[in-house]
Amino acid sequence: MKNTLRTSLTRIARFTEGARIKPLPREKWGWGDYVACEVVEAPGPDRWIELPNGRLIQVAVGDLLLGALGTRFATLALTGTWKQIGPEGRMQVLTAAGLFGKVTSLSPFEPTPIELQYRGHVMAPGSTKARMRDYAVKGSRKRFRIPVLLVLGSSMSCGKTQAARILIRRLKQMNLKVLAAKLTGAGRFRDVLSMKDAGADAIFDFVDAGLPSTVCSEAMYRTQIGRLLSAIAEVPADVLVVEAGASPLEPYNGATAAALLAPHVRFCLLCCTDPYAAVALIGATPCPPDLIGGMACNTVAGIELLRALCAIPGRNLSDPANHPALDALLAERFGRGAGHC
Repeated sequence: MKNTLRTSLTRIARFTEGARIKPLPREKWGWGDYVACEVVEAPGPDRWIELPNGRLIQVAVGDLLLGALGTRFATLALTGTWKQIGPEGRMQVLTAAGLFGKVTSLSPFEPTPIELQYRGHVMAPGSTKARMRDYAVKGSRKRFRIPVLLVLGSSMSCGKTQAARILIRRLKQMNLKVLAAKLTGAGRFRDVLSMKDAGADAIFDFVDAGLPSTVCSEAMYRTQIGRLLSAIAEVPADVLVVEAGASPLEPYNGATAAALLAPHVRFCLLCCTDPYAAVALIGATPCPPDLIGGMACNTVAGIELLRALCAIPGRNLSDPANHPALDALLAERFGRGAGHC
């Protein structure tokens, strides 16, 4: 019997470990389908799979992984899509969360992806294929009105999640009820789990909306995230800290997310890899940044260059010396006397 592992993209699904697997012809495959794939080449020691609880596990040849078909378009790692998988069913792991597809380009600094062979689709009751959106939150009729702190970035790995964690801690010290969400990117549970560890009272992400990644049509994104926001609105809160993964200029629907949230955004932090990226991003979304952070502000040199290039201040949020000024700004925007949107 093969060792079957559910990846974290399956955490919203209600099928059991003994779910029925049935091979389907290639023309029956679709975006967001849950599939079973066998590991067919020995992965390196740094190749991990993320389980539904967020833990990481190393896999071995012969393991059967349950994940989802989708697309990734990461500027610093790899690109790949389920659409490029051939009829033979050979594919790779695009993210440790269980996003599966055919790699189309790979950074020379990225480890070799885990090689997979398609073995079948996960079948739902009624002999229909299981799809992520079939298990998504249904939403409610409640209108979303929670004040939002939006964290945008110039790319992946520019400091957004770290900044979100710091901001959550500062807001919790103000005795506020804080929710956290990641609304764009390519599924990894670890980011929102780290926000929970930072003190968020409840966490959400686009996987809850049935999206394997947010490289999808704008119409699909608006529909699914709209349902998620209405579900979030059911939870009493003073502020929702939202991280938009990747960049608003990349095909992850980051600009769409910003547009959906714009009426509720009280504060926008822009995290950038360098000051030049900040210049490129200012004005690229309907939510003008109030502050710049991330890697661009790691040193005084970066902060001084930001001051010379744009009118928006930059701060190293990891430096405790900057916390009193940050706390004052957060209290002004999100203090209990500030009211709701």
